[in-house]
Amino acid sequence: MPREPALHIPTPIPWNPAPDHHGAAPMPVLPSVSGISWVTLPDGTRTLAYTHPTPTMAAPATAPPAPVPAWAKTTALLAPTIGGGIGAAGIGISYATPGVLAMAEALWALIALIAVGTLAPLLLRTSRATGSRGGAPVQHVTQNITATGLFGKATGTINQR
Repeated sequence: MPREPALHIPTPIPWNPAPDHHGAAPMPVLPSVSGISWVTLPDGTRTLAYTHPTPTMAAPATAPPAPVPAWAKTTALLAPTIGGGIGAAGIGISYATPGVLAMAEALWALIALIAVGTLAPLLLRTSRATGSRGGAPVQHVTQNITATGLFGKATGTINQR
């Protein structure tokens, strides 16, 4: 361990001061900075010096951690796959949006065509019956067709009432 240089105080401190009432020599007050303390040099001089903190005891070794369960590994491996699938679906939907909108408009046009085709005869029939001339007579046409043999000539009549 490398040694750090000692910090010498410019004024010497006498090491044999007068003892106090217990018979011990008073120790000068240490500075309030942590990591600095009084040390005795090999020649017997007491001085302030930077000191290293005492090493703490290492934590006792514990049991090895439990292995990761298989379901957790499977879930961890599937998570990016599922996320990538969702991202790819979003990109596909963004590319398909114009076509979906065009098909929706075509479907609305088809619905409107079916509605007009269904409702037009009803509207025309009611408007003709309630016109200013009065209701027009309904005509019934019947047709009878007969044929003899496989390649025979067909004859028929049309009856109008």
